[in-house]
Amino acid sequence: MTVIFSKKCEYGMQAVLYLAAYMEKGVIRAEDIASSLKVPKEFVSKILQSLTASGIVYSKKGKFGGFSIAKDPAQIRLIDIVAAIDGLEMFNSCVIGFPHCSPETPCPVHDKWGELRTLAYNMLTEETLDNFKDKTINKIRTI
Repeated sequence: MTVIFSKKCEYGMQAVLYLAAYMEKGVIRAEDIASSLKVPKEFVSKILQSLTASGIVYSKKGKFGGFSIAKDPAQIRLIDIVAAIDGLEMFNSCVIGFPHCSPETPCPVHDKWGELRTLAYNMLTEETLDNFKDKTINKIRTI
């Protein structure tokens, strides 16, 4: 169930975690990533192409083309992926959509959501891809 992120962002995070976990393989075809993650290939290709523009992913065209991580996984934070795909507006807007929700004019869930939003933002900002290699590999094996 999607709570915060779009489906595109969820798939993007899965694909980038996959690339980081298997970076020793070099360039990996979108078909292989999609097959391993059980997600649509066209969707994975499109998402990874957009992440190429942000410098998170490297793309190689041609018969032996595919995708890889563009830099050291210790330098890529989860928030970088979220920012590249969904943007960071979710951390500034009302979770239930009330206009003009603020600390001065809070919505009914403003205070509780604010705590959760801060925790989520901090985790995404502090965690880098290298922290998830083993967990990613273990999860992919169970898909």
